[in-house]
Amino acid sequence: MRAELAEVALKIRILAVGQKMPAWVNEGVITYLKRFPREYRLEIQEIPAGQRGKNADLAQAMKREAEAILARIDADEHVIALEVKGQAWSTQALANQFESWHMQGQNLVFLIGGPEGLDASCRQRANQLWSLSNLTLPHPLVRVLLAEQLYRAWSITQGHPYHR
Repeated sequence: MRAELAEVALKIRILAVGQKMPAWVNEGVITYLKRFPREYRLEIQEIPAGQRGKNADLAQAMKREAEAILARIDADEHVIALEVKGQAWSTQALANQFESWHMQGQNLVFLIGGPEGLDASCRQRANQLWSLSNLTLPHPLVRVLLAEQLYRAWSITQGHPYHR
């Protein structure tokens, strides 16, 4: 099956709410995205965060974020929303998921919400809900963690020594 995975190109996008991340976040994400072979096209797209502040309407902010997210998703893409109430996977289970996603032949889109998470409309659009941890993680760190875990999953499916 490993040879079959290498033959099929896979596009993976991460749609993340928030802009102007610290340099360490961008460097961390890019470090892992660059490690994938050419047949995997990975990219991160930032979604402007809705207005937040003392008198801000958080529901309205999340709705605007959701509209921007949903506008960037094609109907035939497989969407995985990162959600605290999503399913938790072990590293091996993620590798199995990665292999399954690849064999489906659909491009993947991972959604990372803002400080309050994702709007219900994003969760409804998602094909799967995935919880990285029961811990509350800072959203910039989630970007790096997601990129690393996707690379680790790929390395397992390929028998690459990184995952050891």
